[in-house]
Amino acid sequence: MSRSGSHSHRVRRWCLIAAVVAVWVQQVEGVWPLPQQLHQSADRDCLSPQRFSFTYGRDSAAQTGCSVLDAAFKRYFSIIFPDFTTLSENVLQYMWSEPQPFVVSVSVKTRGCDGYPDEDSDESYMLSVSEGQAVLRSVSVWGALRGLESLSQLVYQDDYGTYFINKTEIVDFPRFAFRGLLLDTSRHYLPLYAILKTLDAMAYSKLNVFHWHIVDDPSFPYQSRTFPDLSNKGAFHPFTHIYTQSDVIRVIEHARMRGIRVVPEFDSPGHTQSWGKGQPGLLTPCYKGSVPSGSFGPVDPTVDTTYKFMESLLKEVKFVFPDSYVHLGGDEVSFACWQSNPNVRKFMEKMGFGKDFTKLESFYMESIMNMTAALNKTSIVWQDVFDYHERIPQDTVLEIWKGAKYQTELSRMTQAGHRVLLSAPWYINHISYGQDWRNSYAVQPQNFSGTDEQKKLVIGGEVAMWGEYVDATNLSPRLWPRACAAAERLWSNEEKTLNADLAFPRLKEFRCELLRRGIQAEPLFVGHCRHEYDGL
Repeated sequence: MSRSGSHSHRVRRWCLIAAVVAVWVQQVEGVWPLPQQLHQSADRDCLSPQRFSFTYGRDSAAQTGCSVLDAAFKRYFSIIFPDFTTLSENVLQYMWSEPQPFVVSVSVKTRGCDGYPDEDSDESYMLSVSEGQAVLRSVSVWGALRGLESLSQLVYQDDYGTYFINKTEIVDFPRFAFRGLLLDTSRHYLPLYAILKTLDAMAYSKLNVFHWHIVDDPSFPYQSRTFPDLSNKGAFHPFTHIYTQSDVIRVIEHARMRGIRVVPEFDSPGHTQSWGKGQPGLLTPCYKGSVPSGSFGPVDPTVDTTYKFMESLLKEVKFVFPDSYVHLGGDEVSFACWQSNPNVRKFMEKMGFGKDFTKLESFYMESIMNMTAALNKTSIVWQDVFDYHERIPQDTVLEIWKGAKYQTELSRMTQAGHRVLLSAPWYINHISYGQDWRNSYAVQPQNFSGTDEQKKLVIGGEVAMWGEYVDATNLSPRLWPRACAAAERLWSNEEKTLNADLAFPRLKEFRCELLRRGIQAEPLFVGHCRHEYDGL
């Protein structure tokens, strides 16, 4: 036998010995979020980084040069084999020379490599892992990304560092099309790296919509090309605490490569104090008696200049953000300033609104929603807009944020024929001692009084991380793994995932996987991870 032949035989024998020694090591607890159908056997393959490869199936509409999948292959290789670059050449030569190859073949029916994910994206996939190969099939590149994530979670190591994957069959698709996460970058500025890392963790959890609550009362960090003074005068700092156009492009592209939509929110007429600093005449002057007090309230809905400004801003938003959705806010509007302003009261009288200031807000929001529709964008608004009985375009998406009676609100909104997002039970910026992820996990988004057709109008939901007490120092541990509970509720079959005790071992393992991938996910309870967070 030649020297090389002897070496190859030794390596294969080593892999076999490692497999025998590691028989006691259980297979992975499962994939998070749980696939619709998953079947595993005890049979498994020993994997080698040097003989592991991704390839496109011969029948795949996407081939080499597909930006989304080419990048995903490189990214997931590093995720699956995190130790590969740290092992010494001698160890690699001894352990991995000429073992059995393992090929992941990916086939998609439609190419779509240069586009953006949208509300109609097909994220379904089928994954079959057998001896020496895995075959991943999907309709779109977005489904292939979800399948690659599941594949990466199937790979595990024994105590000797050997990688394994069990024979597995998965058929999977999301329960809801809209699985979002809101970040608030106004109350505290979040550096770009914190947003990008959040997008990474979203992809690991199969969340697919980044709701970017980019501006609010405290600051206006979005650097507008049309109205540069909005950030020059409204940001915490005009140079260090802003998102430039190139920053926004980078976020959108980072998200696209992970199958994540970016939906911006420009909330008005309330929550706009920072807007007024750079746009004189936009906000309503408040009065004390017959004299202006020097303070300002919501956007002034009585003057034409307001609507010209909003139309120009929304045109820019359409140009910068490719998603078909834009969030227009419409929540928590204080009427006190409007009530104090004599010009607003005259306008109310002229329009026949009497003293009902909800009609004034309705007038404003209807105008903004019509502008958005004219730009071929779909509006999302907070539930307040519906609660004030405004004439809402039928394709407007309503988002429920008030927690007390959200089931009643789900019934009312869907009965009116509107599509609905649920976020009320997933405001996880609220923290409590103990395993509060279980509260999020127990939510049943379609558990309300209504017909089957009404329940189909619930298109998903989102986790909200408001920023009063959150910045880059605590964002990740406050989000993860608590956001993962909602991620599974929005992806997986509800009947298979009602028991939080059964979910706990999988979530505990997934949290450890997040740590290994560099996400500072807080502990679920007492215990440890084989690979603790290394602080890098």
